Amino acid sequence: MEHLDQHLKDSVARAADAIAYTFQDRRIDYRTFDLEVQDVAVSLLRLGFKKGEGMALILPNSDAFLTLYHAALRIGMYCVPMNPLYTPSELLYMIRDSSVGCIAAPAQMAPLAPAILSEAPDVKLIMVGDGAHAEADRIHRYLSLFRHQVEDDRSFTQEIEGIARDPDDLAVILYTSGTTGKPKGAMLTHANLASNAMMIGDYLKYTANDRILTVLPMFHVFCLTVCVNAAIYRGAEMIILPHFSPTELIELIPARRATIFAGVPTMYNFLLQASQSREVDFSTLRYCISGGAAMPVALLSAFEARMGVTVLEGYGLSEASPVSAFAPIDGRPRKVGSIGVTLPGIEQKVVDEFDREVDVDEVGELVMRGPNVMKGYWHLPDATAQALRGGWLHTGDMARVDEDGYFYLVDRKKDMIIVGGFNVYPREIEEVLYRCEGVREAAVIGVPDDAYGEVPIAFVVPGSDTLSQEDVKVFCAAHLAKYKQPARVVFIKELPKNTVGKIMRRDLRQFA
Repeated sequence: MEHLDQHLKDSVARAADAIAYTFQDRRIDYRTFDLEVQDVAVSLLRLGFKKGEGMALILPNSDAFLTLYHAALRIGMYCVPMNPLYTPSELLYMIRDSSVGCIAAPAQMAPLAPAILSEAPDVKLIMVGDGAHAEADRIHRYLSLFRHQVEDDRSFTQEIEGIARDPDDLAVILYTSGTTGKPKGAMLTHANLASNAMMIGDYLKYTANDRILTVLPMFHVFCLTVCVNAAIYRGAEMIILPHFSPTELIELIPARRATIFAGVPTMYNFLLQASQSREVDFSTLRYCISGGAAMPVALLSAFEARMGVTVLEGYGLSEASPVSAFAPIDGRPRKVGSIGVTLPGIEQKVVDEFDREVDVDEVGELVMRGPNVMKGYWHLPDATAQALRGGWLHTGDMARVDEDGYFYLVDRKKDMIIVGGFNVYPREIEEVLYRCEGVREAAVIGVPDDAYGEVPIAFVVPGSDTLSQEDVKVFCAAHLAKYKQPARVVFIKELPKNTVGKIMRRDLRQFA
């Protein structure tokens, strides 16, 4: 098993002049990228950081994120990517819990620096961009870390070369969304992340000629593995975009001759809506990748028909680095609606509540094991033991597998609705809603009911002024058993989503 930094060094050795990334007006080859990483790594040592310490990366997509990430890994630090849009209390919880000694944050967060530093007295801050101010011994500007090698850097360079590299060293702590209590930090080692990068890069046949749109948030494991780690492993180019704009992306894909786009279903929906009033040319794309949540079949079919490009669905979660299943690309038939087949090197199965494997096409919990599965949860031995019981990672996702080994995601175990003793999965209802003409987006939750225990409620973003709640209810009545039909249909202007674009069902309860 390899070390993530070795992937970068191998790509430099193979093709130093190949473009590593494009960001705004910077177009950097692998040789220059590696030198920038080395310069920042030396500066981190100069500031007193060492192997085994942590760095919080509270940064948007940028060259700074990419370089600081690899510089920290090069000297044996672990990284804790965080969403820059988190509240100060959310950030402080993760900063304290992860025991980081350094925070890298954008200049826009400078007003929060005094409060954060006062609550984290042993932490130093690296401010990215203009805006670094006072407390010079604890705040350092990122640009000042870039420096050409000079004579007195030789000792630091030798120190880096002498750092022991163990694939089982902690590389990244990723905090789960915290839907049921405080977020948990999934500990991912170099072996976990490197193995998954290799699986993805090899399986999807990335090459140095690929230009991968890196618009998903880098702090999210989907982007970190599929768009960053796998790209570096295969020596592909990352086209780094600071934010997602469907209209800008439609123009950028042909302009940059992008070959791969990875996004969540919401992004595909926005792209589809934006494409209705303009010409689109996605001919340079070899394929698109969808993950983060199951894509409604109606949306997938409509997107492919409009854009003329295949969308490959995959499945993963933070605790698995993250990808464990992907649509086959080796000539086996494609099954729309499936999350694909198990990646080589991983084992997956579907089990009942007693961890016994269920029959073909029977619904149960998806479990897996392999080199990509996390070391455990940071400082949470009981949660680790529960999640990894029996040597298998229990995902909490309900799924089924057919006789050909194709997996189908049914829903999250905790999102299942029990109506009068019958199990109802929100996704099944959402698939029907997306087929209803005039429905732009939809999500379903269960709410308490005196007669049935729970009933489903449908939240719909209408895409037509003529669509009515009654139209939706009539459509559902024609396509769903009575106990699966929404008790109510609520029209809503916009569905709540996290920064990755994933629909947050729990936030809909306030409107139920």
